[in-house]
Amino acid sequence: MPRRSSRLTIKQVASAAGVSTQTVSRVINARPDVSLDTRKRVQSVIEEFGYQPSALARSLIRQRSYTLGVVTAGLKYIGPSRVLNGIAGAAEGLGYTLLLKELPQFDANDVYPIFQTLLSRHVDGVIWAVPEIGSNRGFVDRLTLDSDVPVVFLTMEPRENLKVVSIDNYAGGRLAVAHLLDQGYRRIGHIAGPLDWWEARQRMAAWQDTLREAGLEAGPENHVEGNWSSASGAEAFERLFRQYPGMDAVFVANDQMSLSVVQAACQKGIDIPRDLGVVGFDNISESAYFWPPLTTIEQDQHGLGKIAVEEMIRMIGIQWTGTAPPAATPVTLSPTLVVRQSSVRPTP
Repeated sequence: MPRRSSRLTIKQVASAAGVSTQTVSRVINARPDVSLDTRKRVQSVIEEFGYQPSALARSLIRQRSYTLGVVTAGLKYIGPSRVLNGIAGAAEGLGYTLLLKELPQFDANDVYPIFQTLLSRHVDGVIWAVPEIGSNRGFVDRLTLDSDVPVVFLTMEPRENLKVVSIDNYAGGRLAVAHLLDQGYRRIGHIAGPLDWWEARQRMAAWQDTLREAGLEAGPENHVEGNWSSASGAEAFERLFRQYPGMDAVFVANDQMSLSVVQAACQKGIDIPRDLGVVGFDNISESAYFWPPLTTIEQDQHGLGKIAVEEMIRMIGIQWTGTAPPAATPVTLSPTLVVRQSSVRPTP
């Protein structure tokens, strides 16, 4: 029997279990063509002596690294960190490791060296988990033309021949404003995120379109811009309140800005939701504990990361079959409205 202090090989596991190395491999890879008794015997040896299959050997045999490159930015913020958490969980569950690169800022343009670094590590694919901001997608054509590995982009406007996985921000914005209209609010302002972000522009466009379809105002004096932070939400609310004193509701582009909006309104003696309805966007875990609890649009950012990995593994599988890949089609996740007290207008 092999000693615990040595690094077991698959041959030693096979010898201890009295089976062939091929049988051990089948057990490790959960193949069905192994009897139950044999499977239990092999697993017992593996567990007793802590055998760890060699990822290097596996990659050499299959000519794949079982590593995904992930490029992200802004991990101090809730959204990017939730997406990365979804990516990490899905990758681990599917037997892949991650090689992570974080951009110094969201709108970084000099990204080609980072991509080349990932390729030099022989990643099987790259997930570009950085939101679309300004012109930070100017590299896309060069990157996809020069790359032999599949690339999945997150949180950007869908483009032809690119695999893009995103949340339908426009649909979420329409849900938010339609809900406020259903509650009887008619003078609905908007605090946008930074408008060089594609997500923020989509949410604002939904606010404008939904109000205009209802024959209501959605002019420049009815909205202001924040930067996603709670501090910017308070400052933005003060500006919007001065510009639009008759406002009776506000759609805020994320929950963090909504937090300070609720506080600033209460400091002014404005009753929420009687005098001011408030709807946020994100459904962060704290939003249910605001006072009053925040109505918000739930976007499944963890699920976004998970689906990105699943799409990537599917693309890798197609690549390794040698068949021509199908045309890349976008994957769009639908958000949902979570109704809480901050927007439910009391009946007179």
